[in-house]
Amino acid sequence: MDVYLIDGTYELFRQYFGRPAGSTRTPEVAATRGMLWSVVSMMEKGVTHLGVATDHVIESFRNELWPGYKTGEGVPRELLDQISLLEESLAALGVCGWPMVELEADDALASAAAVAADDARVDQVLVCTPDKDLAQCVVGRRVVQLDSRTGSVTDEDGVRARFGVGPASVPDWLALVGDSADGYPGLAGWGRQSATTVLGHYRRLDAIPDDVADWDPSVRDAVRGAPRLAARLAEGRDLAMLFRELATLRVERSLLRGVDDLAWEAPTAEFAATCRALNAPSLATRVAALASA
Repeated sequence: MDVYLIDGTYELFRQYFGRPAGSTRTPEVAATRGMLWSVVSMMEKGVTHLGVATDHVIESFRNELWPGYKTGEGVPRELLDQISLLEESLAALGVCGWPMVELEADDALASAAAVAADDARVDQVLVCTPDKDLAQCVVGRRVVQLDSRTGSVTDEDGVRARFGVGPASVPDWLALVGDSADGYPGLAGWGRQSATTVLGHYRRLDAIPDDVADWDPSVRDAVRGAPRLAARLAEGRDLAMLFRELATLRVERSLLRGVDDLAWEAPTAEFAATCRALNAPSLATRVAALASA
Protein backbone atom coordinates (compact mmCIF):
# COMPACT_ATOMS: atom_id res chain seq x y z
CA MET A 1 0.00 0.00 0.00
CA ASP A 2 0.95 3.64 -0.45
CA VAL A 3 0.29 6.16 2.33
CA TYR A 4 -0.60 9.76 1.55
CA LEU A 5 -0.05 12.41 4.22
CA ILE A 6 -1.58 15.77 3.34
CA ASP A 7 -0.67 19.23 4.61
CA GLY A 8 -4.20 20.48 5.12
CA THR A 9 -3.16 24.01 6.06
CA TYR A 10 -1.11 24.43 2.89
CA GLU A 11 -3.88 22.98 0.73
CA LEU A 12 -6.55 25.14 2.36
CA PHE A 13 -4.47 28.28 1.77
CA ARG A 14 -3.82 27.20 -1.80
CA GLN A 15 -7.51 26.66 -2.41
CA TYR A 16 -8.37 30.03 -0.84
CA PHE A 17 -5.87 32.12 -2.77
CA GLY A 18 -6.00 30.10 -5.98
CA ARG A 19 -9.67 30.17 -6.88
CA PRO A 20 -12.66 32.52 -6.73
CA ALA A 21 -14.90 32.25 -3.70
CA GLY A 22 -17.83 30.98 -5.77
CA SER A 23 -20.32 31.41 -2.96
CA THR A 24 -22.09 34.19 -1.10
CA ARG A 25 -22.47 32.08 2.01
CA THR A 26 -20.94 33.35 5.22
CA PRO A 27 -18.67 32.26 6.65
CA GLU A 28 -16.93 31.60 3.32
CA VAL A 29 -16.64 27.90 2.53
CA ALA A 30 -15.12 27.69 -0.96
CA ALA A 31 -11.61 26.72 0.16
CA THR A 32 -12.95 23.94 2.38
CA ARG A 33 -15.19 22.71 -0.41
CA GLY A 34 -12.25 22.68 -2.82
CA MET A 35 -10.10 20.81 -0.35
CA LEU A 36 -12.76 18.11 0.10
CA TRP A 37 -13.12 17.77 -3.67
CA SER A 38 -9.37 17.23 -3.87
CA VAL A 39 -9.34 14.54 -1.16
CA VAL A 40 -12.29 12.71 -2.68
CA SER A 41 -10.65 12.85 -6.11
CA MET A 42 -7.57 11.18 -4.63
CA MET A 43 -9.72 8.38 -3.23
CA GLU A 44 -11.47 7.95 -6.59
CA LYS A 45 -8.04 7.47 -8.16
CA GLY A 46 -7.31 4.61 -5.77
CA VAL A 47 -5.80 6.19 -2.66
CA THR A 48 -6.82 3.98 0.26
CA HIS A 49 -4.69 5.22 3.18
CA LEU A 50 -4.44 8.92 3.93
CA GLY A 51 -4.33 11.44 6.73
CA VAL A 52 -4.59 15.23 6.87
CA ALA A 53 -2.73 17.49 9.30
CA THR A 54 -3.92 21.02 10.04
CA ASP A 55 -2.73 23.93 12.14
CA HIS A 56 -5.79 24.30 14.36
CA VAL A 57 -4.09 27.49 15.51
CA ILE A 58 -1.22 29.02 13.54
CA GLU A 59 0.95 29.63 16.60
CA SER A 60 2.89 26.78 18.23
CA PHE A 61 5.58 26.14 20.83
CA ARG A 62 8.07 27.68 18.38
CA ASN A 63 6.57 31.13 18.99
CA GLU A 64 7.82 30.89 22.56
CA LEU A 65 11.34 30.17 21.30
CA TRP A 66 11.57 32.98 18.74
CA PRO A 67 9.42 36.14 18.87
CA GLY A 68 9.53 36.61 15.11
CA TYR A 69 8.17 33.16 14.32
CA LYS A 70 5.13 33.06 12.03
CA THR A 71 1.71 33.90 13.44
CA GLY A 72 -1.81 34.21 12.11
CA GLU A 73 -1.42 37.97 11.83
CA GLY A 74 -2.51 39.21 8.42
CA VAL A 75 -4.34 36.00 7.47
CA PRO A 76 -7.91 36.80 6.36
CA ARG A 77 -10.45 35.98 9.04
CA GLU A 78 -12.65 34.06 6.60
CA LEU A 79 -9.67 31.82 5.86
CA LEU A 80 -8.75 31.27 9.52
CA ASP A 81 -12.38 30.39 10.23
CA GLN A 82 -12.24 27.64 7.61
CA ILE A 83 -9.52 25.74 9.43
CA SER A 84 -12.02 24.41 11.99
CA LEU A 85 -14.59 23.94 9.23
CA LEU A 86 -12.13 21.84 7.26
CA GLU A 87 -11.28 19.73 10.30
CA GLU A 88 -14.97 19.08 10.99
CA SER A 89 -15.65 18.29 7.33
CA LEU A 90 -12.77 15.81 7.12
CA ALA A 91 -13.98 14.09 10.28
CA ALA A 92 -17.46 13.79 8.74
CA LEU A 93 -15.87 12.33 5.61
CA GLY A 94 -14.21 9.71 7.81
CA VAL A 95 -10.63 10.77 7.06
CA CYS A 96 -7.96 10.56 9.75
CA GLY A 97 -6.97 14.05 10.82
CA TRP A 98 -4.55 15.77 13.17
CA PRO A 99 -5.65 19.28 14.31
CA MET A 100 -2.45 20.61 15.85
CA VAL A 101 -2.22 23.18 18.65
CA GLU A 102 1.07 22.93 20.55
CA LEU A 103 2.89 21.30 17.63
CA GLU A 104 2.42 22.18 13.97
CA ALA A 105 0.89 20.35 11.04
CA ASP A 106 4.43 19.75 9.74
CA ASP A 107 5.29 17.95 12.98
CA ALA A 108 2.24 15.71 12.58
CA LEU A 109 3.22 14.86 9.01
CA ALA A 110 6.76 14.01 10.12
CA SER A 111 5.39 11.85 12.93
CA ALA A 112 2.95 9.96 10.71
CA ALA A 113 5.64 9.48 8.05
CA ALA A 114 7.98 7.91 10.61
CA VAL A 115 5.30 5.49 11.81
CA ALA A 116 4.19 4.57 8.30
CA ALA A 117 7.75 4.04 7.06
CA ASP A 118 8.30 1.47 9.80
CA ASP A 119 5.44 -0.70 8.52
CA ALA A 120 6.65 -3.39 6.13
CA ARG A 121 3.27 -3.40 4.39
CA VAL A 122 3.82 0.16 3.17
CA ASP A 123 5.42 0.50 -0.26
CA GLN A 124 5.83 4.27 -0.21
CA VAL A 125 4.95 7.24 1.99
CA LEU A 126 4.03 10.38 0.06
CA VAL A 127 4.09 13.59 2.10
CA CYS A 128 1.86 15.91 0.10
CA THR A 129 3.45 19.34 0.43
CA PRO A 130 6.28 21.28 -1.25
CA ASP A 131 7.24 22.80 2.13
CA LYS A 132 11.03 22.73 2.44
CA ASP A 133 10.80 21.81 6.14
CA LEU A 134 9.39 18.41 5.19
CA ALA A 135 12.43 17.62 3.04
CA GLN A 136 14.13 16.45 6.24
CA CYS A 137 11.67 13.52 6.38
CA VAL A 138 12.58 12.12 2.98
CA VAL A 139 14.20 8.67 3.03
CA GLY A 140 15.48 7.31 -0.28
CA ARG A 141 12.40 6.65 -2.38
CA ARG A 142 10.48 5.18 0.54
CA VAL A 143 9.42 8.53 2.02
CA VAL A 144 9.05 11.25 -0.62
CA GLN A 145 7.43 14.63 -1.05
CA LEU A 146 4.59 15.08 -3.53
CA ASP A 147 3.68 18.54 -4.79
CA SER A 148 -0.03 18.19 -5.57
CA ARG A 149 0.02 21.40 -7.60
CA THR A 150 2.65 20.22 -10.09
CA GLY A 151 2.54 16.46 -9.54
CA SER A 152 6.32 16.41 -8.99
CA VAL A 153 7.84 13.89 -6.59
CA THR A 154 11.00 14.66 -4.61
CA ASP A 155 13.03 11.73 -3.33
CA GLU A 156 16.39 11.84 -1.53
CA ASP A 157 18.26 12.60 -4.75
CA GLY A 158 15.81 15.42 -5.36
CA VAL A 159 16.46 16.86 -1.91
CA ARG A 160 20.19 16.87 -2.61
CA ALA A 161 19.58 18.56 -5.95
CA ARG A 162 17.46 21.24 -4.27
CA PHE A 163 19.59 21.97 -1.21
CA GLY A 164 22.96 20.46 -1.99
CA VAL A 165 22.76 18.44 1.23
CA GLY A 166 20.97 15.31 2.40
CA PRO A 167 17.63 15.33 4.26
CA ALA A 168 19.26 15.09 7.70
CA SER A 169 21.14 18.35 7.06
CA VAL A 170 18.11 20.37 5.93
CA PRO A 171 17.44 21.89 9.41
CA ASP A 172 21.10 22.97 9.62
CA TRP A 173 20.90 24.45 6.12
CA LEU A 174 17.75 26.39 7.02
CA ALA A 175 19.36 27.59 10.24
CA LEU A 176 22.14 29.25 8.25
CA VAL A 177 20.08 30.50 5.31
CA GLY A 178 16.89 31.36 7.20
CA ASP A 179 13.25 30.82 6.29
CA SER A 180 11.21 33.96 5.60
CA ALA A 181 7.97 31.98 5.52
CA ASP A 182 8.53 30.82 9.10
CA GLY A 183 9.95 34.13 10.26
CA TYR A 184 13.59 33.54 11.16
CA PRO A 185 16.45 35.19 9.26
CA GLY A 186 19.38 32.80 9.43
CA LEU A 187 22.88 34.13 10.01
CA ALA A 188 24.03 37.35 8.35
CA GLY A 189 26.24 36.75 5.34
CA TRP A 190 25.37 33.10 4.94
CA GLY A 191 23.59 32.25 1.70
CA ARG A 192 22.46 29.18 -0.17
CA GLN A 193 25.82 28.53 -1.86
CA SER A 194 27.98 28.95 1.24
CA ALA A 195 25.63 26.86 3.39
CA THR A 196 25.51 24.14 0.75
CA THR A 197 29.29 24.02 0.36
CA VAL A 198 30.08 23.97 4.07
CA LEU A 199 27.30 21.60 5.12
CA GLY A 200 27.98 19.41 2.10
CA HIS A 201 31.24 18.59 3.86
CA TYR A 202 30.46 18.93 7.60
CA ARG A 203 26.72 17.97 7.44
CA ARG A 204 25.86 19.40 10.87
CA LEU A 205 26.38 22.80 12.47
CA ASP A 206 28.05 21.18 15.45
CA ALA A 207 30.85 19.84 13.25
CA ILE A 208 31.82 23.18 11.67
CA PRO A 209 34.93 24.54 13.46
CA ASP A 210 34.79 28.07 14.89
CA ASP A 211 38.22 28.95 13.52
CA VAL A 212 38.40 29.05 9.72
CA ALA A 213 42.01 27.82 10.00
CA ASP A 214 40.55 24.51 11.16
CA TRP A 215 38.21 24.20 8.19
CA ASP A 216 39.01 21.57 5.60
CA PRO A 217 41.17 23.37 3.00
CA SER A 218 38.91 22.32 0.11
CA VAL A 219 35.92 23.89 1.85
CA ARG A 220 37.80 27.01 2.92
CA ASP A 221 39.05 27.60 -0.62
CA ALA A 222 35.60 27.05 -2.15
CA VAL A 223 33.71 29.53 0.04
CA ARG A 224 34.01 33.22 -0.72
CA GLY A 225 34.58 35.21 2.46
CA ALA A 226 35.21 32.07 4.51
CA PRO A 227 36.97 33.91 7.39
CA ARG A 228 34.07 36.34 7.74
CA LEU A 229 31.47 33.56 7.65
CA ALA A 230 33.39 31.46 10.17
CA ALA A 231 33.58 34.43 12.53
CA ARG A 232 29.85 35.10 12.22
CA LEU A 233 29.05 31.47 12.91
CA ALA A 234 31.36 31.46 15.94
CA GLU A 235 29.70 34.61 17.28
CA GLY A 236 26.19 33.50 16.44
CA ARG A 237 26.38 29.77 17.05
CA ASP A 238 23.79 29.84 19.84
CA LEU A 239 21.41 31.70 17.53
CA ALA A 240 22.09 29.25 14.71
CA MET A 241 21.34 26.34 17.03
CA LEU A 242 18.07 28.02 18.00
CA PHE A 243 17.14 28.41 14.34
CA ARG A 244 17.97 24.74 13.80
CA GLU A 245 15.62 23.85 16.64
CA LEU A 246 12.89 25.90 14.96
CA ALA A 247 13.51 24.07 11.69
CA THR A 248 13.68 20.59 13.17
CA LEU A 249 10.36 18.77 13.07
CA ARG A 250 9.18 16.98 16.20
CA VAL A 251 8.34 13.31 15.80
CA GLU A 252 5.58 12.23 18.19
CA ARG A 253 4.75 8.65 17.31
CA SER A 254 1.75 8.68 19.64
CA LEU A 255 -0.10 10.75 17.01
CA LEU A 256 -0.60 7.62 14.90
CA ARG A 257 -1.09 4.15 16.34
CA GLY A 258 -0.49 2.52 12.96
CA VAL A 259 -1.26 2.75 9.26
CA ASP A 260 -4.53 0.88 9.72
CA ASP A 261 -5.91 4.08 11.24
CA LEU A 262 -5.34 5.75 7.87
CA ALA A 263 -7.54 3.32 5.93
CA TRP A 264 -10.65 5.07 4.61
CA GLU A 265 -13.82 3.02 4.74
CA ALA A 266 -16.90 5.25 4.77
CA PRO A 267 -18.20 8.69 5.73
CA THR A 268 -20.07 9.31 8.95
CA ALA A 269 -23.80 9.92 9.14
CA GLU A 270 -23.09 13.68 9.31
CA PHE A 271 -21.40 13.88 5.92
CA ALA A 272 -24.57 14.54 3.89
CA ALA A 273 -25.38 17.53 6.11
CA THR A 274 -21.79 18.72 5.76
CA CYS A 275 -22.09 18.64 1.97
CA ARG A 276 -25.31 20.65 2.10
CA ALA A 277 -23.65 23.25 4.32
CA LEU A 278 -20.77 23.47 1.84
CA ASN A 279 -23.19 23.76 -1.09
CA ALA A 280 -21.70 20.58 -2.54
CA PRO A 281 -24.56 18.01 -2.68
CA SER A 282 -22.94 16.05 -5.52
CA LEU A 283 -19.97 15.36 -3.28
CA ALA A 284 -22.14 13.22 -1.00
CA THR A 285 -23.22 11.18 -4.03
CA ARG A 286 -19.64 10.58 -5.13
CA VAL A 287 -18.56 9.54 -1.64
CA ALA A 288 -21.52 7.21 -1.27
CA ALA A 289 -20.49 5.50 -4.51
CA LEU A 290 -16.95 5.12 -3.21
CA ALA A 291 -18.13 3.60 0.05
CA SER A 292 -20.31 1.05 -1.71
CA ALA A 293 -17.71 0.06 -4.30
